Amino acid sequence: MLVSAKEMLDKAREGKYSVGQFNINNLEWTKAVLQTAQENNSPVILGVSEGAGKYMGGYKTVVGMVNGMLEELGITVPVALHLDHGSYEGALACIDAGFSSVMFDGSHYDIDENIAKTSELVKICDSKGISIEAEVGSIGGEEDGVVGTGEVADPQECKAIADLGVTMLAAGIGNIHGQYPDNWAGLDFDVLAKIKELTGNMPLVLHGGTGISEEMIKKAISLGVSKINVNTECQWAFAEATRKYIEEGKDKVGKGFDPRKILAPGTEAIKVTVKEKMELFGSVNKA
Repeated sequence: MLVSAKEMLDKAREGKYSVGQFNINNLEWTKAVLQTAQENNSPVILGVSEGAGKYMGGYKTVVGMVNGMLEELGITVPVALHLDHGSYEGALACIDAGFSSVMFDGSHYDIDENIAKTSELVKICDSKGISIEAEVGSIGGEEDGVVGTGEVADPQECKAIADLGVTMLAAGIGNIHGQYPDNWAGLDFDVLAKIKELTGNMPLVLHGGTGISEEMIKKAISLGVSKINVNTECQWAFAEATRKYIEEGKDKVGKGFDPRKILAPGTEAIKVTVKEKMELFGSVNKA
């Protein structure tokens, strides 16, 4: 059964580790993440962007697939199904479809509108026992075609959003989605410490987990980051393993063209990546 992310993140914050959000794009992705979580006895958050939800046939299709796998694969670790970078309308649609967690990204609105829309959604989520993530200061890089430069959030604005009763807060601290440029300045830990000071026990979320050094990840976790989002690294691993299979001509041997065979190496590569991240984040055996 899907659960809200609240309890797993509160436990992570207290235990000084972080829960990984791994974005899913199809059946293979979903199965790989769920099986790895179960094998490592780790709580996990499945992230679905609006684009990925549309690609997979709609939010209800995603909910049906995930619920079916939880039952039929015997998944017993805590699993939250979370809308990633959702619009206001997208969040409402996912709540309606049966997601157990949503993110409303109001970072591109002015702070008053971000507060107004976030507080509306907090009321709805609270009434249904669903966790909600909000964002202050847009995260850089590209996410579903939206490009940001890696802004640093205003700690006072973070406090204003945290005070609305959201479950978790994503604050820009110089992090970006996708590949980090060579001249990247790194995470702004002074701002993160200030945000932590003003938001108290609020679990903080680090977007753009691909390409941040292990040392920085560990420092961020020590400063209250309880959820780290990973997407690009799984995509790279999947693409590389799939390319290798085709380039080695394995699809031309016997029934090697069977899609289940073509997609198998990529699926295994995702599992390896997810396990590495769970170990780094400290969530192994925390279910």
